[in-house]
Amino acid sequence: MATAEVINISQPHVSAPPESAMIHTSDLWKTYDMGSEQQVHALRGVNLSIRRNEYAAIMGPSGSGKSTLMNLIGCLDSPSRGQYWLNAQLVSELDDDQLAHIRNKEIGFVFQTFNLLARATALHNVELPLIYAGIPAHERGERAQEALQAVGMESRMSHKPNELSGGQRQRVAIARALVNKPSIILADEPTGNLDSQTGNEIMALFDRLHSEGNTIVLVTHEHDIAEYAHRVIYIKDGVVERDEVKA
Repeated sequence: MATAEVINISQPHVSAPPESAMIHTSDLWKTYDMGSEQQVHALRGVNLSIRRNEYAAIMGPSGSGKSTLMNLIGCLDSPSRGQYWLNAQLVSELDDDQLAHIRNKEIGFVFQTFNLLARATALHNVELPLIYAGIPAHERGERAQEALQAVGMESRMSHKPNELSGGQRQRVAIARALVNKPSIILADEPTGNLDSQTGNEIMALFDRLHSEGNTIVLVTHEHDIAEYAHRVIYIKDGVVERDEVKA
């Protein structure tokens, strides 16, 4: 897009992010080679900063680049060019093993499909990130219980996912996202598989978590869900089209 290219040319090289930024991208591109010398530019020079303790939503239609941006923010993929800083670490140049470490340490994921282990209890599902982090068993149990209590699931710790409602499963998934005390909670369509009332309850939980100091980035295509955030970033054709902060 011509507009994006003009913006990129005028942007100075960023050697370090602002001190207040939890997430900072500079001229972030993601290009996919499709063969026969064809390329698809999913992101075209995204410049974005999200502060610590901010509650932001990323919106965009299918094919806009929002999912690609989410994957880069979540350290699930690497950019084709540009810089990405997460919590003062330049993660855009890390290898796969280093990215996996950053994901487990810095990011708590909440997915539309919950992604819980079917045969594991709620407690064991929440313990999983701590197992990957090498936390001793007794400490894992204590921290997982605390996380489940924080989302109102202390009475369901021994239940498996098929014994829980959709809203309860998502609360377990949120507890799992919280258990490592991550820098950011990255939620991808967190109410997509829930009815309206249950979805509102989950969004009220995100409100409370934000009020307690958590940085939350919400990826959604639903305007009513994005309204819960304090800032909405609109992605279109691989660039930031609008960036609106609520008064």
